[in-house]
Amino acid sequence: MKIYPISLGDQPVGHKQFEGDEKTPEGIYRINERNPNSRYHKNLGISYPNAQDKAYAQSQGKSPGGLIKIHGLPNGMGQLGRQHLRDDWTNGCIAVTDNEIDELYQYVVHNAVIDIRP
Repeated sequence: MKIYPISLGDQPVGHKQFEGDEKTPEGIYRINERNPNSRYHKNLGISYPNAQDKAYAQSQGKSPGGLIKIHGLPNGMGQLGRQHLRDDWTNGCIAVTDNEIDELYQYVVHNAVIDIRP
């Protein structure tokens, strides 16, 4: 087990509920995708929205959103390293350094459980 310092969505307090709320999901999800060619160095997909997320958003007449990832820094910005931690800056994803996403990408298996806690 390893802990990484992270940046979250621009609105980091509370569970993601709707598309565009710039929050990061909280709870138990799975790593369901791997993309070595993303706009953010590499990324691992998170299985948000789950059935409960979809049902809640639908009950409110909204979309739950999606495409939540653990990713590195924007391509060409890797030199920022941990400076990216000064602000929560994603649209709801979890950001780490390029070296950290390389490590995660190497060791995290498909369908691994991820527990995103407040």
